[in-house]
Amino acid sequence: MENHNLYHLFESGFPSDSAGALLETMRGDVYSCADVQRESARLANCLTALGARPGDRVTVQVDKSVQVLCLYLACLRAGLVYHPLNTAYQASELAYFLGDARPRIVVCAARAVSLFESLATQAGIETVCTLESDGS
Repeated sequence: MENHNLYHLFESGFPSDSAGALLETMRGDVYSCADVQRESARLANCLTALGARPGDRVTVQVDKSVQVLCLYLACLRAGLVYHPLNTAYQASELAYFLGDARPRIVVCAARAVSLFESLATQAGIETVCTLESDGS
C-alpha cells in the first residue's frame, strides 16, 4: 500500500491547473498552487536533511505568513508533527513547551533565535532554525 498522509489528502483536492492563483497577500503577492507545492517540498527536504523523521515534532513560533503555511504543509508531507506556539508566549512558557514536547527541530523568527537557542540547549534540542515571512 502506498504511503498516504494528510498532505496527500490535501493534494488530491488541489486544482488540476496548478498555475492558477491559490493565495494573494494583502501586499498583492500572488502564489499559485505550484508555488506552494514547490516551497513545501523544499522545506520538507530541508527538515529531513536536518534529521527529522516521521513522527518527530517541529515546534514553530513565527509570524503568520505564506511561508508558515508552506512550513505546515512541509511537515505534513514529511510525516512530521507541526507544533505551533503563540508568538506572545514568554520565556518561561516557551521553556515549558520545549521541555514537554521535545521537538527534533525548532523554527523561530530571527529576532528570537538567541532565546530559542538558549532554551533549546537547556531542553536538549540540537536544531534551531529561523524562518521569516519573506522566506529567508
